[in-house]
Amino acid sequence: MKYVNTVLGPLETNKMGVTLMHEHLLGSLGGIAQSYPELLGDDFKERIIAGLMAAKHGGIDTIVDCTTMDLGRDIRILAEMSQRTGVNIIATTGWILTIPHVMGTFTANQFARIFTRDIQKGIEGTDIKAGILKSQAASDVVTPIGATLLRGVARAHLATGIPIMLHSYSPGQVGRQQIAILKEEGVDLRRVKVDHSLDTTDLEYLTWILDQGCYLGLDRLPPVYLIPKTGVSMIGRIKTIKSLIDAGYTKRLLLSHDAVLVSTFFDTLSNADKEKIAKDNPYGFLYINKVVMPGLRELGVSDEILKSLLTDNPRRFFEGNDD
Repeated sequence: MKYVNTVLGPLETNKMGVTLMHEHLLGSLGGIAQSYPELLGDDFKERIIAGLMAAKHGGIDTIVDCTTMDLGRDIRILAEMSQRTGVNIIATTGWILTIPHVMGTFTANQFARIFTRDIQKGIEGTDIKAGILKSQAASDVVTPIGATLLRGVARAHLATGIPIMLHSYSPGQVGRQQIAILKEEGVDLRRVKVDHSLDTTDLEYLTWILDQGCYLGLDRLPPVYLIPKTGVSMIGRIKTIKSLIDAGYTKRLLLSHDAVLVSTFFDTLSNADKEKIAKDNPYGFLYINKVVMPGLRELGVSDEILKSLLTDNPRRFFEGNDD
């Protein structure tokens, strides 16, 4: 029997059910929820619960929360939200945003030690363990600090067996550089998913990633408003998924929204921007069910394949099993 770490303890992978592989319950900065909760708006916990309950009632069983410490992760809140809603939540360790200058003095082994602690002992002084590692490259170049961080993530993976997600800038094909570093570190690329892959329609690049052994994180469904535009429409994203299925890569495609339930950032937006976001995605964590799946079905994708994208594939990824 294989297990994945959730915020409420180990979960058998065959009980993950319908799984969203890249979401955010809470987005801000590290420490905001503890020190300045009013910046998250009124009743922010109840708003998170409402979003999770809507997802649960729509058939979602498990959510991978990709919020690292610097993005505002609060592990106690994640555990409370899971306990109150019954939705399985998998927490993330690693780093994502612009890396502070002071961190440029840290070594890959120092990063590996703190991330390994999050996985083996617990996060933020708790016994709640991370279930996935995360590293980032937000442009078309992996910076020197970013490379050190990625090597730390790779070494934590090798020490723990926990899989890796890459925040990757697909229009600049930075995944090629990220994958090269992981290869140097000896990572089995079958334990890696490259996220934000639908920000490009370049099938040569996407199939190259898949041919290395990686999974593709097909998220930003719909495209995230206010994130720099990539020119890839929602229809273009659905067609790209269909093309990858037709090319025989169904088993290594992982769908998600990259949606945020509560964020200090969104609470500062103008009413017009808020209305635009609500119009683009009125369904929250159910947009894939309501829009993407019907769109793929219209293009001829079978219900069996559609189900496997949200159930079998996430399970297979966490198990490290290509079968």
